[in-house]
This record gives sequence, C-alpha cells and structure tokens, in this order.
Amino acid sequence: MLAEKDKIFPNLYGDQPAALASAKGRGDWDNTAALLAKGREWFIEETKRSGLRGRGGAGFSTGLKWSFMPKESPRPHYLVINADESEPGTCKDRDIIRHEPQKLIEGALIASFAIGAHACYIYIRGEYFREAEVLQVAIDEAYAAGLLGKNAAKSGWDFDLYLHRGAGAYICGEESALLESLEGRKGFPRMKPPFPAQMGLYGCPTTVNNVESIAVVPTILRRGADWFAGIGRANNTGTKIFCISGHVNHPCNVEAEMGIPLRELIDRYAGGVRGGWDNLKAIIPGGSSVPLLPKSVCDTVLMDFDSLKAEKSGLGTAAVIVMDQSTDVIKAIARLSKFYMHESCGQCTPCREGTGWMWRMMERLVKGQARIEDIDLLEEVSHQIEGHTICALGDAAAWPVQGLIRHFRGEIEDRIRLAVGK
Repeated sequence: MLAEKDKIFPNLYGDQPAALASAKGRGDWDNTAALLAKGREWFIEETKRSGLRGRGGAGFSTGLKWSFMPKESPRPHYLVINADESEPGTCKDRDIIRHEPQKLIEGALIASFAIGAHACYIYIRGEYFREAEVLQVAIDEAYAAGLLGKNAAKSGWDFDLYLHRGAGAYICGEESALLESLEGRKGFPRMKPPFPAQMGLYGCPTTVNNVESIAVVPTILRRGADWFAGIGRANNTGTKIFCISGHVNHPCNVEAEMGIPLRELIDRYAGGVRGGWDNLKAIIPGGSSVPLLPKSVCDTVLMDFDSLKAEKSGLGTAAVIVMDQSTDVIKAIARLSKFYMHESCGQCTPCREGTGWMWRMMERLVKGQARIEDIDLLEEVSHQIEGHTICALGDAAAWPVQGLIRHFRGEIEDRIRLAVGK
C-alpha cells in the first residue's frame, strides 16, 4: 500500500483549496530556482533514472522523449501539454487540474526548461469548461507572484504559459492532431516522420506530454530519482492515478503504486465489486481502447505496463472499468465500437470505413443476427485496421473487439445459436 508520505497528489480530492498559497503549503514552488540551476542535462538524466513513463497511455520514457529535442536550434522550442483527456473511463487529469493546478504549472516550467522552451501551451478538452476556469485562475496567480513570465520564479529563465481550449474531439488526444488543432486546422493526425521533436508546433521542435506526466516531475526532482524508482516494479516505477468506475461500490480516483494487484486496487480503494468478487465478469484495465480481461485474469494480474501487456491488454490511461455478471459484454463492446466510429477523423480509409463496418457487425452480434463464421471475419477485419492507419485510433477501435473475441467467443456463439434456434 502506498504510504501517505509517498503520495505526489495529497489534494487529489480537493480537501484543501487549489489556490497558490495552499499549494505552497503542500510543497509546490519550493525553491524552484535552485532546481533550475542544476541545468537541462541534469533534469533529463534524473527523469530518465526515475523510470517515469508517459502517463497518457503510451508509456514511453519521459526523460528519453525530452532528450530527442535538439540541443541548439535557430527555431523556438515548445512544450505542449495534452489535457484533452477524452478516453472513456478516464478522469485523472481532470482532478489534477481541479485540485492541484500549481503542480502542473510548476511542472510546465521545469519541463520547458529541460527541453529549452520559453513557451508552453496547455490544450484542454472543450468539455472541461470549469476546469479551464480553475486552471486559468491558477495561471494568473502564478504570473502575479512572479512564478511565470520574465525571470520565472527568479530562475533567470523567461517562460510563458498559455491555455488553449479544444472543441471536444477525441482525435485531438493524438499528439499530432492536437498540434494541427492548436494551429487552427482540422484535427487530422500527421504522417511521421518528421516527429514533433524535429517539426512540431508551427514547424518548430516540440514535445507533447500528458498532464500527469508533467505534474509529477517537480516532486520527482525534489525527492530524487531513486525515491520514485523505489516505488512499484522494475521498468514500472512510481505512483499512478487510477480511475475506477463501473460496477464497484465506491467509484473513485486514487493514487497508488504501480504494479498493485488489480484485485487489491478494487477491493482496497473502490469497496470491491458490486455483489462480491465472484460476481465479476470482466474489466477493461486502461480505458476503453485496451482489450478487456476476464475474471480469471483479473484475479492475479498486476496494474502496470508490462504485466498487462503480457496479458494482451494495456495500462493505457489506467481507467479501470469494472463489469459484473449483469453486463451484456457484447453490447458493451458494441457501444465502444460506435464511439470509435463516431470519433474517427476519416483521414485513413481503414479507419473511416472499417470502424463503421465493425460497429454494424457488432450490432448484429448483439442481436444474434450473424453466422458463427462472421466472428472470424470480424476479427480478420479488425487486424486489417490495426496498424494500418496514420494514428492509433484504428488500433483503439480494433483492440476492444479483439479482446471480446479472445475471451468471450463462447458467449457470442451461444447468442447466435440461441437466435437461430428461435
């Protein structure tokens, strides 16, 4: 169990004000200038040593990502923070912005210094209207206190922070589509290469990081990489905010150690599965885009990147969606298929056409109006979409379907046979 002293977000539930004075009492902005005096290379190497992996879903090394930025460039550098948080089941960044905004703002200054950026944009989801208000107030407070702007936090580094509101498109959670939107165009993902570190926002070197990835950085650098690396498991270190929803007694966001057993996470923090653990049917462990897991796997699996990958699923955003025995799991995945069909930007043919085809086939499976051989056809089509699109939305649409077929094929076949019998 994660000790209270090791929690990075002590105000995750808003027990104290989000205001700057209260945030300083929790340790934010504590001698930030001395941290920056240690230099860019120290920041990057310390972040690498901590083992911090991106908290937005991909799980890529944050320090390594920063190191891709050119050391010198005639063009300005930018940091862009992804607060688009549109993955169904995910609401961790929302609570960071609501209750711990100064951690995000200080992290933005530190990360921008590490990559040589004098400006940062926070791209926030359009539906997060009140959260954007809270964050803008926090930014204004930081400017008024001299923590942002010229000679930010008396560090000698000039730094400006801008809040940009999106219009509510899931596709803008993809980093290059976010950059397109930020520049005023349609949120169409870009072909890679070039990657954002070479040519990102306004054609300049850019790093895009998730809210949680940036918000944890000041604490890691203050307490030391060894402290963070000592929590969790090898290659899966530190703390993580888990969003637990669905058929549990107490849905919640909770900060826990990486690698915590899934059953312990639900029993300890969410009051257990509704009706008891034996009433569990399946869990989506990392937001709607990762394959679901049946109870037999959930009994023992650990909540980290590598453990879930070994079970052909993923940690993703750590949004844990619990489904008990009352769930029509085929209908649940069909609903996700409809979501991805709706949110496809339409740029890539496999995604534009394939997501609609999969949704229509899923609707037939829900009603049992299909043939047994259609299950294999559906799986084959999902693999034709997966890995064949510019961005990962095609993968996100395919994986829930693949997980359903992998673990609940018998239930699909039974429904088809029952319908034929009638």
